[in-house]
Parts: sequence; C-alpha cells; structure tokens
Amino acid sequence: YTDWMWTSFVVFSVSQSSMLAVGAVYYMLFTGVPGTATYYATIMTIYTWVAKGAWFALGYPYDFVVVPVWIPSAMLLDLTYWATRRNKHAAIIIGGTLVGLSFPLFNMVNLLLVRDPLEVAFKYPRPTLPAYMTPIEPQVGKFHNSPVALGSGAGAVLTVPITALGAKLNTW
Repeated sequence: YTDWMWTSFVVFSVSQSSMLAVGAVYYMLFTGVPGTATYYATIMTIYTWVAKGAWFALGYPYDFVVVPVWIPSAMLLDLTYWATRRNKHAAIIIGGTLVGLSFPLFNMVNLLLVRDPLEVAFKYPRPTLPAYMTPIEPQVGKFHNSPVALGSGAGAVLTVPITALGAKLNTW
C-alpha cells in the first residue's frame, strides 16, 4: 500500500458512508419504515453495478469500477432504527456511528480482492479515447532559450497592437 491508496480509501470511506447515513436516515425518517436504509443501499448498489457494466462495455477492465459494500452497514442502521423504537435522534447518532465504523471495514475486505489500482490506472491502455484527446506531456522549461519560443512569445505580445493598428488603417 502507498500513501495515495490510503488517502483514497479514507476519502471514499468518509464520503460514501456519510452519503449512505444521510440519505438512508432521510428516507427512514420520511417513510418511518425500518427497512428503508437497506432498500436505499440496494438501489445504490444496483446503480453502481450498472455503472460498472457501462465502463466494462466501453472496454475497461472488469474491476475498473469497484462496487462499495453499502448493504451490511445499512442493515445496521435499520436495526438501530428498529431497536431504538424509532427514536429519530438515537437513529441518527447511534446508526450514523455504526455506519461510519462498519462501512470502511466492509470496503477494506472488498478492496483486498481488487487488482492493484495503480496498475489499472496507469498501465491499462484507454482504447476509447480518440487521438485528439490523448494527453500530451507538457514541455515545461524545455524551450526557454529557443529562438522559436522567443519569436512566438514576441508574436503573441505584438499581435494585439498590430491587429488594433490594422483595424485603424481599415477605417481610413
């Protein structure tokens, strides 16, 4: 594991667990039905599977999109809501804490089964990118003493006054 992998895991864990907790609690409090969080997590899982299938159809590897494990954490949230006798504040505090603690654990197990993301990100060719969108490495600092660079820079600077002069000459 490298630093960027840990940072990515933390950022995704915080964002997705809060997305699950806030969205599911909103739905639970709106409907009053204890199983709503699991239903909400199932819908989000299906949406992610559809996105995974779409990327796979575009030619990307199967594990290019990793489907987060929302459902077990949502089930804990539902159990909290049921166990606290539908006390809204207890559901938010205890259920949100359980989601925040369990979601990263479930996803860590999920991510251990995936290929190295660095390999997928940088070694896999992207066949769907057209040639005009292929990234070009920036040539920073390479032409600082080049007469071509100096001439093009001077041309860029002088373009505005020369254009203005030409427009003025056309009005005579």
